[in-house]
Amino acid sequence: MSVLEQLLEYQKKDGALRKIEQELASSEERKKLVQARSFMKNAETRIAAQDARAVELKNLRDQLVLRVEEIGHGLAEYSDLDEMVDGGGDVSFYKKNALQLQERLRAIKAELSKILAEIESLSAEYKKLMEQGKAANKQAKEYGDRYKAVQSARAPEINALNAELAKIAEGIPKETMEKYKQKRSENVFPVIVPLTGGMCVCGMDLSLAQQKKLEGGDVIECEHCRRFIYKA
Repeated sequence: MSVLEQLLEYQKKDGALRKIEQELASSEERKKLVQARSFMKNAETRIAAQDARAVELKNLRDQLVLRVEEIGHGLAEYSDLDEMVDGGGDVSFYKKNALQLQERLRAIKAELSKILAEIESLSAEYKKLMEQGKAANKQAKEYGDRYKAVQSARAPEINALNAELAKIAEGIPKETMEKYKQKRSENVFPVIVPLTGGMCVCGMDLSLAQQKKLEGGDVIECEHCRRFIYKA
């Protein structure tokens, strides 16, 4: 059997293996497993972002609480306004300062209220996300087990095909086999294609000299897509 015949036989068996791989990849069990794992990964990212934001909010809250206390102390100094006036102080000056402190206090309390509301909202979202993550984790385990069962059911076919492929590969030059497997790993299939209208399936024109090389059952590599080309 020529190298071309062996390559075509190898690709035929590999095509059957690829079909099984595609069926497994498109199975409902795998889809649900991938969906659950994707949600869990996304949830981890969101939880990390929430944790960082929670730290920021806590720091902001603490800073605002300190500012409220400071302003409170400042206002306390104006509690004995009558005595301060009797001591020769300017009542309008004291009132102006007291009003400014009160305005600052109201603004800070409003800001603090917003922060507390965001903390509460963040807490509720965090709790919901944790519950969803727990459900996704359960789903991942359930469909992970189901997918393993589906894989196990197809394992005899896969093992048999791999054994046949290994046997056929023994008669194919190592370098050629490595190139085939490289294209296969890139999800290129078929790897071995017939010359059609003087072109490769990718549309690359072959010179007459290249086409002549295909006579007699030889195979050449497409300069564009790197597939193997043969003349039927």
